[in-house]
Amino acid sequence: MILETAYRWRVALMAIGVGGLATVLRFANLGSPQALVFDEVFYARGAYSLLTLGFEGEWEGEDQAFASGDFSGLTDEGDYVVHPMIGKLLIAVGIQIFGPTPFGWRFMGALLGVVTVVMVAFIARHLLRSTLWGGVAGLLLAVDGEHIVLSRTALLDIFLTFFVVAGFGLLLVDRARTRELLSRADADLTGLGPRTGVRWWRLAAIVTFGLAVSVKWSGLWFAAAFLVLSVIWDWADRRAVGAERWFAGGLVRAVPAFLATLVLLPLTYLASWIPWFRSDGGYGRHWAETHPDEGATWLPDGLNSLLHYHQTAYQFHRTLDSPHNYESNPWLWPLQYRPTAFYFQDVPDADCGAERCVSAIHAVGHPLIWWAAAIVLVYALWRIVARRDLLALTVTVGVLAAWVPWLPYAHRTIFTFYTVAMAPFLVIMLAWGLKRLAQPERLRGSWWPPGAIAVAVFLGAVLVVAGFFAPVWIGDPIPFRYWQLHMWLPTWV
Repeated sequence: MILETAYRWRVALMAIGVGGLATVLRFANLGSPQALVFDEVFYARGAYSLLTLGFEGEWEGEDQAFASGDFSGLTDEGDYVVHPMIGKLLIAVGIQIFGPTPFGWRFMGALLGVVTVVMVAFIARHLLRSTLWGGVAGLLLAVDGEHIVLSRTALLDIFLTFFVVAGFGLLLVDRARTRELLSRADADLTGLGPRTGVRWWRLAAIVTFGLAVSVKWSGLWFAAAFLVLSVIWDWADRRAVGAERWFAGGLVRAVPAFLATLVLLPLTYLASWIPWFRSDGGYGRHWAETHPDEGATWLPDGLNSLLHYHQTAYQFHRTLDSPHNYESNPWLWPLQYRPTAFYFQDVPDADCGAERCVSAIHAVGHPLIWWAAAIVLVYALWRIVARRDLLALTVTVGVLAAWVPWLPYAHRTIFTFYTVAMAPFLVIMLAWGLKRLAQPERLRGSWWPPGAIAVAVFLGAVLVVAGFFAPVWIGDPIPFRYWQLHMWLPTWV
């Protein structure tokens, strides 16, 4: 009776299980450390400035004064920032609710981090057609260190991750609705094939990708990759129902989506700059007025000023090559070869059972998850090339979109924590690989005992290692010697 009830409620139990675990790991002691961790110095203070001034102002004095409640360093001079403001506006929501405290400026990242875990579980459930394997994907993301650390830190990348996962999920809903229309018995399969009408879910996905770009420009790579993937889905689905001219039909139907992207994505992005347009003191807000004969003079002054601002920001990103202790080569990102240390402090007053206690936060992905996924990635690429496996392509595109565009910029100052946007798609791909091991294609869904045992052992090891690494993801005081035991590679120190 209990098993029957659990089976009936399996989807809800799966969502509650992975969501509950994600909540514990992202909200436990969220207000600690009582300091600006890593780049929170830019984004938490920027969010507070948006609430206070309506734009991002420059700060004077000691950086950590903000963390102790001293906000006197905020000036009314516009600060030169090189990222859009949606992420900072979301951080500001938490500050508005809970005040300018560490918990306040980290709240929205933790909340959307938990939501992302649940979304990934449902996306994987849909793709793999299994609540069990959807739960596996959600579990893997719930205990991944890269995602835990970025969810607990007021940086922008967790918001980028949320929006690209949401956009991908909306495209999957669009595909499911479109396949339903294509499969109707009375569908016209001649000529260019059936019409599908206005695809509102795809339009919603485009707007969501616009929000991702409004957090960080790298959202454009995800938008391009996933929207192209949606066209490939259309071709496959039209061919599957026997449409006579499936390729031309899918291509023609892609034209409205392309035009909608050219309109909706820029409009969404521009809307994210409304606080800057409404301000009088935002950096560069009146550049066009003070340079009347420069720039795109055919544009209104506000847009001309914004365009010039973006040109200088792009130049900053393109030429950023200042040496940094934790800069990393993107070719090695899937191996988490050079993770980013966000925080490290001796805690002399802590009772950790040792002479020297430290609090450390390392944005390092769960090593077993990332190293196993690197193997699955090679296998998935082989499946795509050798077998034209559409599911392998679907579970891999997000990983490639988060990784490949960075490879030409290996000379720049970039960091491994950018891979947090890769993590949701990495665990979906890994869950796909584990399913193929436990339920091989040749057995048509039946379990292969050796593979199932191997997967069970792997997942058990993942949980054990997650428990071991949790203190250096959360920043709990631990003995210095215990911290050293977590430095598995020399490049992690």
